[in-house]
Amino acid sequence: MSGASEHWVSSKPFDPGRTTAELSSVSTAYLDASQRRLFWWRFRRHRLAVVALGFLALAYLCVVFAEIVAPKGVATRDTQHIFMPPQRVHLLHEGSFVGPFVYPFTGRLDMDTLERTYEPDRSKPMPLRFFCRGEPYRFWGLVEADFHLVCPPDGGTAYFLGTDRLGRDIFSRLVHGARISLTVGLVGVTLSLILGLMLGGIAGYRGGWADYWLQRVTEVLRSLPQLPLWLALSAALPVTMSPILVYFCITAILALLEWPGLARAVRSKLLSLREEDFCRAAEMMGASDARIISRHLLPNFMSHIIVSASLAIPTMILAETALSFLGLGLRAPITSWGVMLSEAQNIEAVALYPWLLLPMLPVMLTVLAFSFLGDGLRDALDPLAAT
Repeated sequence: MSGASEHWVSSKPFDPGRTTAELSSVSTAYLDASQRRLFWWRFRRHRLAVVALGFLALAYLCVVFAEIVAPKGVATRDTQHIFMPPQRVHLLHEGSFVGPFVYPFTGRLDMDTLERTYEPDRSKPMPLRFFCRGEPYRFWGLVEADFHLVCPPDGGTAYFLGTDRLGRDIFSRLVHGARISLTVGLVGVTLSLILGLMLGGIAGYRGGWADYWLQRVTEVLRSLPQLPLWLALSAALPVTMSPILVYFCITAILALLEWPGLARAVRSKLLSLREEDFCRAAEMMGASDARIISRHLLPNFMSHIIVSASLAIPTMILAETALSFLGLGLRAPITSWGVMLSEAQNIEAVALYPWLLLPMLPVMLTVLAFSFLGDGLRDALDPLAAT
């Protein structure tokens, strides 16, 4: 990309302060640019969306390599460090650069209040180990390995977010829990998209009785209060059901309650597009309904579907978190952010061990990131957006 077009990306294309040569170069770059490049230029101007995209890319990268990123296993216990507060990472010790290190903690149990207190020993800096061999694991349950991104110091601990009531590393559990909480949204939205595109496409293109009955079904489903319905359906799952089946059932429940909104969006777009000249021309040339919908109609409003899907993912993540927090969603031994938050339901956790509430932070950041990303995609995919 030329220097003039780079300047165009970061400012208005028709700045009165530019020279005629600069305006001519910018206009040429704009006219010659592909739709993908134009989309990227518009999207990059939305700074919060770019930051959100980077954050989500990093989060889903951690999902793929959770065993490598997490220093400990999801169920590994350290009974000597129960309810241990977070260990801060330092770089300087007594004015000298040591590198990333932590101070060891010495704990004791107060027999009067039964509160565990820990004091750092600031005379013993313990450097962290990176790209190291640590606790063994099975990568995705398939391959035996012991390689980690970061490991505790030799003979020490590295609990960056503290430990819970069983002495389990909260940071490691957050990383492993992201694999469940973040994929629930993706799988759920994929299922709801399939249903929404199929049913909404039939109703919007064919109309008639199919359109009539789809509208009645969506009206009934959207009139039901979602939270009580989630609770009722989740409570109906047998307690003895396999955790993996519970995961897929919760995902299916969320998808079945989310598809009406997407189906109505597809229907409304198809109703307006099926009267266009290009659609009539395809019909006159003998194209089948499936080909017209898939090759001519869907690409014309796929941008709207992408934005709707990006905004539906955080809704499903919040729903799974709420259900698991109330004990009606995912259950141990599966670890998700909602399951972790369920351990902080009493005043003792809030008053004495506030770090148990830290799983709220990734939930909030993820929901905000998807919201900003959806706003950026909406503006970048809008053909009438100002460039």
